[in-house]
Amino acid sequence: MIARVYITLKEGVLDPQGKTVQKSLHSIGFQDVSDVRVGKYIEVTLPDSLNKAEADKKLKQMCEKLLANTIIENYSFNIVAKT
Repeated sequence: MIARVYITLKEGVLDPQGKTVQKSLHSIGFQDVSDVRVGKYIEVTLPDSLNKAEADKKLKQMCEKLLANTIIENYSFNIVAKT
């Protein structure tokens, strides 16, 4: 099964990469962009033999132990397909 994991900075955490992208967009004519936040997208392939509850548990553990810095980042995930 394929899971998509989305990681974003928590509200209130400065995002210098997002500000750089915003400034670059302004410089090429997109002045109406008022804010940009940059995050991460990770695709994880898990065994099809897992049920949804098992997969959710494993993905939560992965996010909290390695994929996301839960002090400054939020994460979400969804299972999109069987392999």
